[in-house]
Amino acid sequence: MSRDIHRLAVGTFAPMLRNLSTWIDKAAAGRADPDALTAARLAPDMYDLAQQVELACRHAADTVARLTGRPPSPPTEAQDLASLARLQALIARTVSAVEAAPASGFAGAEDRDIRLPLNPQMEFRFSGERLLRDWGLPHFYFHLVTAYDILRHEGAAIGKQDYLAQVADAITPLGAP
Repeated sequence: MSRDIHRLAVGTFAPMLRNLSTWIDKAAAGRADPDALTAARLAPDMYDLAQQVELACRHAADTVARLTGRPPSPPTEAQDLASLARLQALIARTVSAVEAAPASGFAGAEDRDIRLPLNPQMEFRFSGERLLRDWGLPHFYFHLVTAYDILRHEGAAIGKQDYLAQVADAITPLGAP
């Protein structure tokens, strides 16, 4: 099953982060000040685009780290997210880190005891499988979709084909072998 955990984690995080990178490029095209997008948000009480991208990257990287028995990386500082170029660099580093995790590093991941501090007196306790299913993937997709929605709200010419770009190779003529 650890091979399945590896395939699901790496096979989800890396392609969707690449899609995010493409959405950002498309959103920046033709804008006088593309870096202004980093501060865009859907509502006053929601994180801006920069923070949504940082959190999507953090959940991907942290989930893979924890599943492979490594400690998570510290969060990226807000000042390091002030431009689209810096967001793109963060995405690229995250994809590289996720893809660098060898399948063998996931051995026993489904049953690994993983603890996430909640506050000084409480913690979440997950198996690796539950961490991926109930924590890592939902948080990742929440921030990924919110970033997508911010970019759409800001007029980016992106659509469902951009969101699901990783399945384009599965389109075949009806009845093809």
